[in-house]
Amino acid sequence: MRVPPRPLPRPITTSIQDLLSSVRWAARMAWSTNARQLVGVIALAAIRGLIPGAMALTARGLVNATVATLQRSTADLQPVAWWLLAGFVLTAADGLARLASELFAHRLRDDLNYRITSDILAHASKLDVASFEDPRFQDVLERAKQDPAHHVTSFVTYTLICASSIVQAASLLAILLSIEPLILLILAIFTLPYLRFEWRLTAQRYALEHSRATKRRWNSYFISCLTGRESVAEVKILGLAPLLIDRFRSLMAEFHHQDRELYARDFAGSSWFTVLTTAAIYAMFVRVAFRVLTRALTLGDLAIFGGATTRLRNALETVVAAGSNAMEQTLYIANVIEFFNVPPAVAQGGRPLPATSRAEIEFRDVFFAYPGCNEWALAGIDLHILPGETVAFVGENGAGKTTLVKLLARLYEPNQGRILIDGIDVQELSREQLYSQIAFVFQGFGRYEATAADNIAYGDWRRALADRERVKQVATMAGVDEMIAALPQGYDTMLGRMFGEYDLSGGQWQKIAVARAFARDAALLILDEPTSNIDARAEYELFTRFRSLAHGRTTIIISHRFSTVSMANRIFVMNRGRIVESGTHEELLAHAGNYADLYRLHQRQMASPAG
Repeated sequence: MRVPPRPLPRPITTSIQDLLSSVRWAARMAWSTNARQLVGVIALAAIRGLIPGAMALTARGLVNATVATLQRSTADLQPVAWWLLAGFVLTAADGLARLASELFAHRLRDDLNYRITSDILAHASKLDVASFEDPRFQDVLERAKQDPAHHVTSFVTYTLICASSIVQAASLLAILLSIEPLILLILAIFTLPYLRFEWRLTAQRYALEHSRATKRRWNSYFISCLTGRESVAEVKILGLAPLLIDRFRSLMAEFHHQDRELYARDFAGSSWFTVLTTAAIYAMFVRVAFRVLTRALTLGDLAIFGGATTRLRNALETVVAAGSNAMEQTLYIANVIEFFNVPPAVAQGGRPLPATSRAEIEFRDVFFAYPGCNEWALAGIDLHILPGETVAFVGENGAGKTTLVKLLARLYEPNQGRILIDGIDVQELSREQLYSQIAFVFQGFGRYEATAADNIAYGDWRRALADRERVKQVATMAGVDEMIAALPQGYDTMLGRMFGEYDLSGGQWQKIAVARAFARDAALLILDEPTSNIDARAEYELFTRFRSLAHGRTTIIISHRFSTVSMANRIFVMNRGRIVESGTHEELLAHAGNYADLYRLHQRQMASPAG
């Protein structure tokens, strides 16, 4: 038996259909985010595209007016003055339009950054735990996190630059065609192949970057190992830094080699375009100069042709570069779309729980296997937990204990069978409503960079975050009030080394996690190794309060400590994904089965000098 990995959305390709889909998505995103800023940027791009042609005509008029004035030997400078004034107005307008365009683009970029980043976080919060444990999804997420707002904004910017340059090129070309019609043929011969070359290079560059997602995650991992607070001490003791740095450098050297090849190809192609178009345009310029000498054209035509052809070539280079960049941004935008297309594996239900949940739990023939695994993590689980009952699950590592409670909390979905709370299949419940009735202390509990008070209040932050008295009451019930009172600023002490200057021991953090669970007024309490970091004395003090704290709640305990599980009403023994025994502590010892063997082994460990 092998459970196939959950399928991800179809990867985005460089096909025209996918490109157009990305273009439409980006346009809708920009429009819905700030339509006024977008309209402003578009209008200014159009204005800036028309100004060069108008300036060329102004230069032509100025030269011809000046020549005419000199030929008439008159002191009437009014025609020249008008052309000079027009040139001043156009130059000022071009500068102001550039500044206004940058202002609108910056504001649009800020709005898009806020919108898209918020949307990514919101979508990530809806995805199930299994998604984040899938390395294929991690690659999708890595690509989507590569500054998505920048890609959307850059797409809009490059598209407008391209459109503005097209308008500019068209207006200049219209003027130049009236002087030398062959210019259109010459430019088409060189521009179209260059455009095709740039697009192929862009597609190759994106494909290369797309393939690097896993390697970039490796680099991030090497950096975290070398700089992360949790790993830096062991890395130093083991002397792993040279090894990890060497692996990091190896990947970066591979990236640099690949990038240098692309840079060289881009430089070679652009250089050939520049040389060939310059030669062709210069040949056209010589032809126009000859026609001026034969009086077929005016001196103003010669002046405008020289300046306009240079600006036209620059405009065409900008069209090709901006167009290629815009298309490249659509490929990166496709990464964001691919992320948004990842659906939650946990379907949303809508059936309400009873007004007063009793947390009666039933598993009916439940099977579950992790995607890609060859055997069941849970196989044929049948059990019934009564409302308000305290039960414990014991077994060796990998027996399926934590997997079972995670299925109960709908962090995963079973492959077969049903899980019911108060007679309702959990798949019919909304996750939000289900979670509101569960207080869960995870084996890998959270250590939040926040104050001591907030760390407890997060258990029910909507009600407790602004209620310091309630937080203190929970802390007292959980037995952490004296510990918090001894902190430098008491409940206001910032915990964790990322933003604060005070950290807790593992056992102290675990006590805070237990208090956080009790802050939630939930019908179901799940404690996964709740005392693994707590010494025997602290454990005893905690569980002397436990019965009153858990009173009226259905409680599930997972622990390797028999002093903890022996207080349960019933104990379930698991082995290889199945429940093999159940009963009270005394009944299971008398049965002399798996539980008794584990208990005797535990007693020998505790009695040994090492224990």
